[in-house]
Amino acid sequence: MRALTWHGKHDVRVDTVPDPEIINPRDAVIEVTATAICGSDLHLYDGVIPGLRAGDILGHEFMGRVVESGPKSTLKKGDRVVVPFTISCGACFFCRQGLFSGCDNSNPVETQEASELLYGHAMSGLFGYSHLTGGYPGGQAEYVRVPFSDVGPIVIPDGVPDEQVLFLSDILPTGWMAAGNCDIGDGDTVAVWGCGPVGLFAIQSALLMGAGQVIAIDHYPGRLDLARRLGARVIDYRQTHVLEALTEMTGGIGPDAVIDAVGMESHGFAPDNLLDAMKQKVGVGADRAHALRMALTAVRKGGRVSVPGGYGGMADKFPLGALMQKGLQIRTGQTHVQKYIRQLLHRILEGEIDTTFLISHRLALEDAPTGYQNFHGRQNEWTKVVMTPGTVRN
Repeated sequence: MRALTWHGKHDVRVDTVPDPEIINPRDAVIEVTATAICGSDLHLYDGVIPGLRAGDILGHEFMGRVVESGPKSTLKKGDRVVVPFTISCGACFFCRQGLFSGCDNSNPVETQEASELLYGHAMSGLFGYSHLTGGYPGGQAEYVRVPFSDVGPIVIPDGVPDEQVLFLSDILPTGWMAAGNCDIGDGDTVAVWGCGPVGLFAIQSALLMGAGQVIAIDHYPGRLDLARRLGARVIDYRQTHVLEALTEMTGGIGPDAVIDAVGMESHGFAPDNLLDAMKQKVGVGADRAHALRMALTAVRKGGRVSVPGGYGGMADKFPLGALMQKGLQIRTGQTHVQKYIRQLLHRILEGEIDTTFLISHRLALEDAPTGYQNFHGRQNEWTKVVMTPGTVRN
């Protein structure tokens, strides 16, 4: 089959690789009908996530049709499914608590040690991301093996276009959980750093949850325009002093809740962010946490902080004093997709949520390297890339 593979920083290629096969009784193999490039994939593209190996298949946002299933899978041949990017067994302590992205059984024993050393515990399995998270081949491919297929994938009714439901695999539940982690009350003000796909879905979700105003912070005019269309007030951080603007827009109190939808590669003009960028460039492992630092400084006393943005290592100059002295609550984590996917599918089918507004470009899988290059370098125009593999398995 054909698949997009990682070969180093800014070096991704569409190669011919072996077809996936059923390994365990709960496995299924799907033919991918739609797959997308995620902002988290750009962390891999930039080489700032550890644990990648040359030839790894990328991609964790995908859906398709089942072509083969194991004897303990609940899927049958022909089912159309969206697959969560988190791989979860459904039976361990964490899965039973609804903490599916903390699954104890989806990261194989041979790949657990590295994440235990880095994070204190073994991380759960993720598709197409890193050997810290299991080294599973991803979905930017013609076919994918789906472990624990009786737990993760959700069957999609025929007649519903792929593009309408594809983002249930990651970014829509991620934006929804990010807003939910803010414990939004009626009329609350929520500030969102980053108007990429997750940030935009967090804006959409916060308004559905009853926020009185959502303030979106970015510098790309196209992204800010999308946020404005969703109903947010916007701040261009290159034109406006963000903290002063947020103070004025909230009557001197500050936002009730803040969301960092940027993560480890945030940009800005502060000297501490320039130092982070230099350290990250030379590979000493500092996450660029400028957006998170600003969010913690801006949120009101007693406020809530939600962090869906991806971080992978250590952050310098973390404002621990602000966190403690202001009495803030902070919630973060990989998304528990299986917890939210069914209710969000219902909202899509009922017309309450639209996701297709985000798609700016559609490409063949063979054009994936071009998609990565442009999604990385032209983020004002390339807001979301959806790719379609081109062959059918006999």
